[in-house]
Amino acid sequence: MTARPRSGPRRGWLLRLVIAFAFAQGAVSMARPAVSYRALALGADETAVGVIAGVYALFPLFVAVPLGRRTDHGRCAPLLPLGVLLISGGCALSGLVSTLPAMAAWSGVMGLGHLCFVIGAQSLVARQSAPHEQDRNFGHFTIGASLGQLIGPIAAGALISGEGGALGRTSALALLVSAGVCAVALTSLWRIEHRRTTDARPRTDGKVPVRTILGTRGVPAGILISMAVLSATDILTAYLPVVGEHRSIAPATVGLLLSLRAAATIACRLVMTPLLRLLGRRALLTTSCLLAGLLCAGVALPVSVPVLAVMLAVLGFCLGVGQPLSMTTVVRAAPDGARSTALALRLTGNRLGQVAAPAAAGLIAGAVGVAAPFVLLGVGLVGAAGLGLRGEGRTGPSPTGPEPADEEGTQTEPAPADEAVSDRSSRRSAPGGCPRGRHADRSPRSGG
Repeated sequence: MTARPRSGPRRGWLLRLVIAFAFAQGAVSMARPAVSYRALALGADETAVGVIAGVYALFPLFVAVPLGRRTDHGRCAPLLPLGVLLISGGCALSGLVSTLPAMAAWSGVMGLGHLCFVIGAQSLVARQSAPHEQDRNFGHFTIGASLGQLIGPIAAGALISGEGGALGRTSALALLVSAGVCAVALTSLWRIEHRRTTDARPRTDGKVPVRTILGTRGVPAGILISMAVLSATDILTAYLPVVGEHRSIAPATVGLLLSLRAAATIACRLVMTPLLRLLGRRALLTTSCLLAGLLCAGVALPVSVPVLAVMLAVLGFCLGVGQPLSMTTVVRAAPDGARSTALALRLTGNRLGQVAAPAAAGLIAGAVGVAAPFVLLGVGLVGAAGLGLRGEGRTGPSPTGPEPADEEGTQTEPAPADEAVSDRSSRRSAPGGCPRGRHADRSPRSGG
């Protein structure tokens, strides 16, 4: 009987990747509000803050697909330390320069480093995870991002103070500290890529055209849902400080509010498997995006801080669904030998949203008010809920979602269609979608 593919010895590589991602994302989450505060200290208005936030995502637009191509035909691991070095350099130099154009440029370098790290890390998870492990492993991987988003804003809020005209100095200090935090990620990246999975990567005679990848059912929906969710998270991080300034909310309180949102996202991803089992993938995506859209628009209301805290907590829980499920959607729908490129296209969409959304937010905030961008994001998330209703492409999920996890924590979802073709002779589906003999071919593995 054929044994299930293992993703690695006890998935230690995944734990170390989560730790490294937590430090890298923590540095970025600490630096993004610090950049906004430092820009305000240097005389920027709401529109300029939006432009600087957009430049963070501008550089990656031009390199995401080439990096994905390279990763499809090479190793993933080298992108990780490169990303860490670029993030650290961008953070440090954003704190040292004293002009808005220079801040925007180094913010772009920070965004380029984040892109390198994320492409390498997501490709690593896709390559070293068996099909039935992908939802769980991508969910655990994104916990690293949520941990960083939880700790980063708290640290930024603790360091940044506007009292006595010290906003410029304290925001610069926060940026320098974030550079050091990111550098710690290098300690978790040793031997993180398995040689056997590198050697066993798909071999293709040529590149799969981008048009073919984007024309594959499931890929565009995954990209657009991810764009909407990440744009909401990004605008919350970049513009909640501006909202706080207008509503006289202290930077430390803004940091706590952002971290509360991130903590709720972590909670969501820890219970992702039972949520999928209870609601199914399509219903979970649709419901979470719809509720997130309504709550995001509600941030525009002049509510009290406690009410805002409750809204952000529920919003964070809902936003926790979209990213890991959109990763799995894109990976499963993409053609063989082009999964890293498909993930890179997803990240390109994310960065396009991060360029367009802050720019549009800056224009709207300058013309209408600082709360108006959240209404725009709410509309985008409601649109993403509509995309969630269309389903997923080639994966053919069962209406009830993934199969339950067994006692070792291993999910037993049906394999994607492209992998099921070669495996059809050895796996026959019993009623209910469970492969015959799944209890007989278990191998011990660590819990999820």
